Amino acid sequence: MLIYILFLIIGFVLLIKGADVFVDGSSSIAQNLKIPKMVIALTIVAFGTSAPELAVSIKATLSGNSDIVLGNVLGSNIINILLILGVSSLFSSMCVKDNTVKKEIPLTILFSILLSTLAFDNIFVSNLKNEITRNDGIVILLFFTIFIYYLFSVTKKGNKKDIENPKYGILKSIIYVIVGLVSIVFGSNMVVDNASLIAKTLNVSEKMISLTIVALGTSLPELVTSVQAARKGENDIAIGNIIGSNIFNIGIVVGIPALFIGNISASSFNYIDMLMMILSAILLFILTFKKRKIDKGEGMIMLIIFIVYYSYVIVGGIN
Repeated sequence: MLIYILFLIIGFVLLIKGADVFVDGSSSIAQNLKIPKMVIALTIVAFGTSAPELAVSIKATLSGNSDIVLGNVLGSNIINILLILGVSSLFSSMCVKDNTVKKEIPLTILFSILLSTLAFDNIFVSNLKNEITRNDGIVILLFFTIFIYYLFSVTKKGNKKDIENPKYGILKSIIYVIVGLVSIVFGSNMVVDNASLIAKTLNVSEKMISLTIVALGTSLPELVTSVQAARKGENDIAIGNIIGSNIFNIGIVVGIPALFIGNISASSFNYIDMLMMILSAILLFILTFKKRKIDKGEGMIMLIIFIVYYSYVIVGGIN
């Protein structure tokens, strides 16, 4: 048991440090290529912090632990909003731009509803298990093109004067990206394998392990990035990282394994799990719509809801 926990921790360290190195290298490549800073935040940072979720999902699908895939995404998206933004707001009140409230948060809600609908679209048909099929993966990726189109529109409006000098040269940046990706792959293998072994040893469901340990572990890059950004007053990075990561989690982390590897089971999850993911995105919209701001009061509301939901998950996951 102790060796499983040790390897799980090592896996998380590889995931987190790998994602950190990957983001640094990717950002530096973008700066070398004169890509606007806003686009870097919406794409490279968001994708980089979602890389652990993608690696874990591909590994879990290939190893037949598909419960971990959906639980990882559901848990990560809920944690990203309720826990990470809640904690970040305790360090500093975060102002939210009009564009984020009117376009980016609604896109997050749209993707959350899409995933929930596809996961349970077979519930009214007898003898069919709830699952994300290959066709569903195509639908998810088609919707992801909406987000890509939005990113292109942001790129056109981007201010090239905002581009910072590259942190590294182009060669060193590429090396960082490669090293980061290798660390993420190895880390994901260790996380999935040892999380499954811990679940079996403790006689708890993989659903609970994926919604808690795996989801929290793979969300650590978002947590570190957003908290540090909030402390430095970089509100766009703190909030944009979370919104972008949630969309990447559904569009890429679920879409790619479903399309290229096969069906992803949703049989271990219920409407409450899916509803909480949707409600967390709607809550973010409601809290930011009027004041365009997340302060400590809103952050405490998020954290209280997070504690209540995860108390339900933990109690329900113990066999």
